[in-house]
Amino acid sequence: MAKRPSTLPLNLQEPRAGTPLYRWFYEELRAAILAGRLRPGGRLPATRELAAEYGLSRPTLVAAFEQLRSEGYVEGRTGSGTYVSQTLPEDLLQAPRTKLTARPGRRSVPLSAYARRLRPLPPAEPRTARAFRASQPALDMFPMDLWAQVAARRLRRASASLLAGGEALGYRPLREAVADYLNTSRGVQCTADQVLIISGVQEALDRTAHLLLNPGDPVWMEVPGYPGAASTFRAVGARICPVPVDSEGLDLERGQRRWPNPRLVYLTPAHQFPLGVTMSLPRRLSVLEWARRAGSFVFEDDYDSEYRYRGRPIPALEGLDRAGVVIFAGSFTDALFPALRLGYLVVPDDMVEIFAAAGSVSTHHPPLLDQAILCDFIREGHFARHVRRMRELYAERLSVLVEAASQRLRGMLEVPKVEAGLRTVGWLEQGISAERAARAAAGHGVEVVPLTRYAYGRCQRHGLVLGFAAVDGRELTRGVEQLAQALEECARGRA
Repeated sequence: MAKRPSTLPLNLQEPRAGTPLYRWFYEELRAAILAGRLRPGGRLPATRELAAEYGLSRPTLVAAFEQLRSEGYVEGRTGSGTYVSQTLPEDLLQAPRTKLTARPGRRSVPLSAYARRLRPLPPAEPRTARAFRASQPALDMFPMDLWAQVAARRLRRASASLLAGGEALGYRPLREAVADYLNTSRGVQCTADQVLIISGVQEALDRTAHLLLNPGDPVWMEVPGYPGAASTFRAVGARICPVPVDSEGLDLERGQRRWPNPRLVYLTPAHQFPLGVTMSLPRRLSVLEWARRAGSFVFEDDYDSEYRYRGRPIPALEGLDRAGVVIFAGSFTDALFPALRLGYLVVPDDMVEIFAAAGSVSTHHPPLLDQAILCDFIREGHFARHVRRMRELYAERLSVLVEAASQRLRGMLEVPKVEAGLRTVGWLEQGISAERAARAAAGHGVEVVPLTRYAYGRCQRHGLVLGFAAVDGRELTRGVEQLAQALEECARGRA
C-alpha cells in the first residue's frame, strides 16, 4: 500500500505480510498516540472520513477503533465522536516519581522472638555440578521430555475444579498414590487420609515444630546431623540436645542418660545423615518403646531411602509404630529434581486435623497442577522406572568413587562403600583437619563438605562428605585425583 497524505499525523508504513488491515491501522494510530502526535483529548475524524481518505472499508476502521477503545487509548462520546483518552493505559502502570529530600537511614524494625532466632539456610548451588557435590541428584539424567509429555496431557485435561484449588491435605489422587508407594516400598502403614502433600521435608519440619514445640522444649538431634532440622527447631525456641550416633544409629542409652525427657526426637534411620549408618532393627524397636513410655514424638526423615544398593531395606519406623508416636516425612527432591518442591508427611490419625489446619492458614497446599502432574507420573509407572534406572546408575558411580579412592587416596582418606543414599563420608588420616582439607580441595576445583559443619561442637573424628550422584565416572575420577593433590599439600604443610 502506497503512502498517502493524511489529515492525521501518522507515519504510515506498508503493512507487514499477513497483518490484517484493521490491525495495521490500529498499530499506526496507537503509535501516534504514544508518541504524542495525537494528544490526549484530541478528536479523531469519523470512520467514514478516514475510510474515504485511506481507501479502506469502514468495517476495517471500526474494528481498529474498537480495539483502541477496548485497550483504553480512545473513548467515545455520544453524539460528539471519538477522542484520544486523557489518561493512557501506560500511565496507569507507572507510579509517580517522588523526590526524596534525603536518603532515609536504616531503620530498626521490632521483630518477634521467632524472627530474631531465624538463621537462613544456604541457597542451592546454581553452577554446573562437579565432584563431589553432595546435595544434588543426577539432574542431567532426568527424563524431561517424558515429564513434559505427562504435563502437557494433564494440562489439556485440566478441569475447572482442578484450577479452582483443593483441600489443605493436598490432591487426593496424589495422596492415594503416595500411600500406595509407601506401603509397598517402605513398609509404612498408612492410608491416604493420613498423608499430607507439602513442599518438602523442610516444610514438614517447620509445621511439626510449630505444632509440637514450645520455647525451651528439648529436642534430640543426631550428631552429626542435618543442619536444616536444627535451624528449624532453634527458630521456634526449642533446646537442641545433641545425641551421638554409633554403628547402629542414634545412641539411645546416652541420650536417655543426658537428656531424659525430650519432647521430640529427630531421626534419619534409613540412612543416617550424613554418616550413612542404617539404624538396626533392635535399636528401632527400642526407640519406639522408649518414646511410647516417655510420651515423646519421633520425626522420621526418610530423605533418600529409594536408593539402596545392597540387601532389602529395613521397614520404616512408622511401619513398626503401634503407639502413634512417629511423624514420617519424605520428599521427591532426590528421586526426581529439587525444583519440583513436593514431598509428603504421614501423621498419626489423631493428628491429621491439626496438621491440616496449620496448612490451611499458611501455604494451604502446594501448586495443584504440579501435584496432578506428579500423580500421573507415578500412576503411569514412570516414577518407579526412573528410580530403578537411577539406582543402577548411582551404584556404578559409587563403585567408581570407592575404587579410585582406594588407589589414589590410600593413607590420606578412607572412603567406605555405603549401602544407600547419594553421598558418603571419607575419613581423614595423617591428622589433617577437615576444614583445611575442604579449603585445599576448593583450590583444586573439588567440592567437599567438612563433617564438622554437621556437628554441634567438636567432632571426634575428621571427615569429608563426598557426593557421588551428581556427576559421571570421568568427573569422579578427576575429582579423586585433584582431591589427592589437595590432601598431599595439606600433609606436606604439617611436616
